[in-house]
Amino acid sequence: MGRLSTFTAPFDVTGQPAISLPLHWNAEGLPIGVQLVAAYGREDILIRVASQLEQAAPWAGRDPPVHA
Repeated sequence: MGRLSTFTAPFDVTGQPAISLPLHWNAEGLPIGVQLVAAYGREDILIRVASQLEQAAPWAGRDPPVHA
């Protein structure tokens, strides 16, 4: 987990809101995510962007073939 936490550390320190969204799937059907970050206190922007992206490329109901 330590290798992956390096991606979130800058935003943990600054308190900026961030969100990870599954916007693509590889040939094996595994999700590939993108992390979006907003200015401090602007969670509203992330929620709006996530909503628009989910409408454009729905991911609800898409389950990867492998579950951890």
